[in-house]
Formats: sequence, structure tokens, C-alpha cells
Amino acid sequence: MLTRALVDLTPLRTCPPFRRLWLGRLCSGFGFQMTLVAVMFQVWSQTRSTVWTGAVGLAQALPLIVFGLFAGSLVDRADRRKIALAATAGQTVCSVLLAVQGFIGGVPVAAVLGLVAVQSGFFALGGPAGRTFVPRLLPPEQLAAGLALGRIAFQGAMLLGPALGGLVLGRFGVGGCYVVDALTFGMAFYGLFGLPEMRPGGEPARAGVRGVLDGLAFLVRTPVVRGALLTDLAATVLSMPLSLFPLVNAERFDGDPRTLGLFMSAVAAGGVAASVFSGAFTRRLRPGRVMLAGSAAWGVALAGFGLAPGPWLSLACLVVAGAADTVSVVSRGALVQLATPDVLLGRVAAAEQIVGQAGPDVGNLRGGLVAGATSGTFALVSGGVLCVAAVVAVGAATPGLRRFTTPAR
Repeated sequence: MLTRALVDLTPLRTCPPFRRLWLGRLCSGFGFQMTLVAVMFQVWSQTRSTVWTGAVGLAQALPLIVFGLFAGSLVDRADRRKIALAATAGQTVCSVLLAVQGFIGGVPVAAVLGLVAVQSGFFALGGPAGRTFVPRLLPPEQLAAGLALGRIAFQGAMLLGPALGGLVLGRFGVGGCYVVDALTFGMAFYGLFGLPEMRPGGEPARAGVRGVLDGLAFLVRTPVVRGALLTDLAATVLSMPLSLFPLVNAERFDGDPRTLGLFMSAVAAGGVAASVFSGAFTRRLRPGRVMLAGSAAWGVALAGFGLAPGPWLSLACLVVAGAADTVSVVSRGALVQLATPDVLLGRVAAAEQIVGQAGPDVGNLRGGLVAGATSGTFALVSGGVLCVAAVVAVGAATPGLRRFTTPAR
């Protein structure tokens, strides 16, 4: 029974192209986290301004939001493998240029952020292409397991990448971090070169705005996919807690920096734990129900965090929230990819990427505004309650979401 609850390694054992792709994404994920640390450190060192450090997130998010849907349309018109290779090459060049400026020094902050934005633009192109690979490489019954393995790679990089970046930063400076990032793209190329041709099935997407509108029309008329993305928005926009951590720590735990650091670690620890035991939910045949339950559990856990009287119970609530987030993300990804025709997969992947990027940013803004007018506790509890209510409403209004079935093994 325990072995069935553990992460399902079948995709890594049985599909060499998936295994190479997974290793490439794991390594490049570490490089991305190290570059994020280096950029933040460099921008802060040069400006001592939180406005400029906040602009780093803006430089990363804007290209994804502005170009994402058009990138998805292009992905549905050409060989997705070649698009991913071109996007990875562009990201590599940006990392090399960041390394050069890091070693030279004295480069204006605006230029650094410009390079970050260009690199994010290449990711806006490569991200939707990359999201189409796993459904083509794995049979439908292994898709959720493959996505759970991808989640482990992401969370492992998020946990350890910043610490490794700090060590490299202290020894070799920001240029050293950027060099490591550029080198990790070598593994990304290793994963991509091992893939077969990945042309979209069916009739290619129409060019330009018409192709984008076709993708949006599919989202509007397909309740299962629409409901999945609305559930994600409910969880992130209504109850994203990151912007509230410093305020809650000051209100209830005397601003202890050790407690603040544990808040983030607790969320990540819950996510890793859920990934390790992902077999318990990736083997379920109703991913829609699992996604709805995970999203509702996320809201309940964050409301509990807002009400918890002591630090240990607070951390336990955040661990549960991190685990619930992983359950929801993996189940939603499997459902969306199974419910989307291959010819539209790039555009739907782009929309999912935009929701995943913009939702948390808007949610953190919402939490900050509500907390500013009331308190951190009220912002957390009200957000959690609203999240649960919205998830219940989406589930009730979308019966197909609850009934959607994954092919049996």
C-alpha cells in the first residue's frame, strides 16, 4: 500500500526521451534559481531600492503576459521541438550576456533588467512548447505521474537552488552565478535533442490574432478546461499568502526573522512531501475531483494559518497548504492536457502559463491591500474562505470537471 502512495517512477524507467527531458529541466531549474538570486543581489547592491528589486518580477512577468498567447499560437503551427531549441538558445545567450556584464561591472540596472526581460520573452515562447512534450511522450495513464515528477524537479530546484546560488555568489560573484546558469542549459539541450519531431497534430493554427482568438474560443466553450483555470485563479488571486508573511510575522511573532524564513520553507516542504507521495493521487481516475479537493484544502489551510495561535501550528498549516498546492497543480495539469486536442495544446499551455504567472502576483497585491485596510489575520482568513467558496462554486457549476476520468492503467 505504501509503495503505491510513493511517487510513480514508471515514466523515468520506461521512456528514455522523458528521462532526458526531466534531467535537463532539473538542471536548468537550478540555474534559473541561481540567476534569480544573482539578479536580486546585483540590483539591490546597485540601487538599495525595493522599487528596483520589485521591478525584477515585473521584468519577468510582462513578457509572459504580453507575448504568451501569441507564442502559444506559433507553437501550434510549427515543430515544437525546434521552437523549444530556439528558445533555449536565446535564453542561453542572455545568460552569457548577463555573465559578461556581471564580471565587467558598472552596467546600468535598466540594462540588466532588459536582459532579464528578453530572457523571459524567450521563456514565454519555449514554455508553451515544453508543456506539450509530456502528453506526446507518455501514454495518458502515465501523464499525471510524469507531471508529478516534473513538480519534484521544480520544487527541488526552488529549495536548493537559492542556497547554492548564495554559495556561488559569495565565492565568484554575480558573474559566477550567471555562468553556472548558462552551463545548465547544456543539459536542457541534451533533453531536447533526444526528442522526436513534435509537429502539432491536425490542421495548423491560423496565424496572428486569429490563431489566438481560436485558442480563447476553445477555452470559453470547453467547461472542463475553463473550470480548471478558474479554480487556479480562485486559489491564487483570492488567497495567495506570500505578501502577508512579513506582516503576520510582525503582528504575531515579534518580527522574528527565523520564523519568517520558516514560513517559506514550510510551504516548500509540504510541496516536496506531496510530490514524494504523489502516487496517492496521480493514480486516481478523477483528476478534477482531486484538483477541486486540493484547491479547497489550500484555502482551508491558509485560513487556519491566519487563526493559528502559535508558531508550530502556523507552520503545520503552511505545510498542509504546500502539499495541497502540489496536489492541485499536478491534477490540474493532467486534466487540462488530457482534455485539450493536440492542435490547441500550445495555446492552452500558454494560457495556463499566464494564469500561473499573473494569478499569484494579483493575489499578493490583493492580500496586501486587504491587510493594509484591516489586518494580516483578516486578509488570510477572508482569502481562505473566499477561495473555498469559489472552488465550491466552480465545482458545482461544472459537473464535467467532477466527472472527468483518466484512462485506466
